[in-house]
Amino acid sequence: MASISFSASVSSSTQFIRPSAFFLKPRSISRLPLVRAKIREIFMPALSSTMTEGKIVSWIKSEGDVLSKGESVVVVESDKADMDVETFYDGILAAIVVNEGETAPVGAPIGLLAETEAEIAEAKAKAAAQSSPAPAPVEQSAPVASKVESPAAPAVAAAPPTPGKLVATPFAKKLAKQHKVDISKLVGTGPFGRVTPEDVEKAAGITAAPKPNLVAAAAPSAAAAAPVVSPPKAERSFPEIPGSNVVPFTAMQSAVSKNMLESLSVPTFRVGYPIATDALDALYEKVKPKGVTMTVLLAKAVAMALVQHPVVNATCKDGKSFTYNGSINIAVAVAINDGLITPVLQDADKLDLYLLSKKWKELVEKARAKQLQPQEYNSGTFTLSNLGMFGVDRFDAILPPGQGAIMAVGASKPTVIADKDGFFSVKNKMLVNVTADHRIIYGADLAAFLQTFSKIIENPESLTM
Repeated sequence: MASISFSASVSSSTQFIRPSAFFLKPRSISRLPLVRAKIREIFMPALSSTMTEGKIVSWIKSEGDVLSKGESVVVVESDKADMDVETFYDGILAAIVVNEGETAPVGAPIGLLAETEAEIAEAKAKAAAQSSPAPAPVEQSAPVASKVESPAAPAVAAAPPTPGKLVATPFAKKLAKQHKVDISKLVGTGPFGRVTPEDVEKAAGITAAPKPNLVAAAAPSAAAAAPVVSPPKAERSFPEIPGSNVVPFTAMQSAVSKNMLESLSVPTFRVGYPIATDALDALYEKVKPKGVTMTVLLAKAVAMALVQHPVVNATCKDGKSFTYNGSINIAVAVAINDGLITPVLQDADKLDLYLLSKKWKELVEKARAKQLQPQEYNSGTFTLSNLGMFGVDRFDAILPPGQGAIMAVGASKPTVIADKDGFFSVKNKMLVNVTADHRIIYGADLAAFLQTFSKIIENPESLTM
């Protein structure tokens, strides 16, 4: 299992020394006071650049256990992997602040480490103070002005409409036609017996939304002094389905949800390209016994094409500039239990096919065991998503944050093709769709990249060199 060490904040007490005494009279001080750290906080580490909180999977050590520097203490679930957290210091695990199964934000204390047994009681008291909820602030309700009811004005008697003449507002007539209401049979409640839209809605059985009650202010000055409070935005409600069950997101699912929402802020466009795969399929049959997968072949071909088109490997981080990445790191989407992760084949253009295959096998095993190191899943410069093995012929992929493009690969299927002389033949073809950041990658850039990628796939001998 992957591991990472945490640093701890020092809670120390030492005698205060005036700067003048220290700097102006150094010889009058026989020795500097010794700083003794008593209780150290074990805090939630940031295991990835996107991690905002972590979940305690299990505590390897229990309260009262003696710890040595470098020893694993707790297993933390980040948004991508489970990792052992090691200690930087010797000491005693005095108190556990965050229990197994609970979450805490990055940087929050999850446990306390004492130097000696004499400090355990103090650490436990500190942990109890941290875990106890803070008292809610007492809200003082402002005095509510009493509703001033003014005497109702005498109702003005509506004059009867002219016999044989229909009086209705244009909108009321439109509503009547829309809801198939005979407007001539309605008794209008408007001025002079005019038929109003409310009359039509009432006849059609439509319940009008209640109008807000306006309360007269007790005094103009008080109304001016009162702050204007906007009503809270109502959450969208969905109908309840009998027998349904609500399951909260895991840390990984929350990270995926956050990244997908973040990707909506990037202006993207998509380009599809059909590619003949007969030569690639033949090569795959040769290298498959040696452990080479189709995903590795595609990743290698993508990396070789990116060498010739560096702008497709670039990113836009600030909306104002290009960032041309110095390495070609191909992230490949992998489905795991209750989530999705993208292990990264770093420097894929520089590794030969067989070494790349060995590296990919190791990454997949670590990904499914949730043991990837952060640099093994967050350093991608281009992403590849392959659903061809499931028979999917085409799909669009969502651009991951921090990258310039992602390729979606469909299944290779027999396709009838007509040549320039009008003769028909059957060839295997696959359709690839690339989603790109239009701020830095333009249509011509992507078309040129796909042409290069197609040539490599249709003449794949260079993949084994």
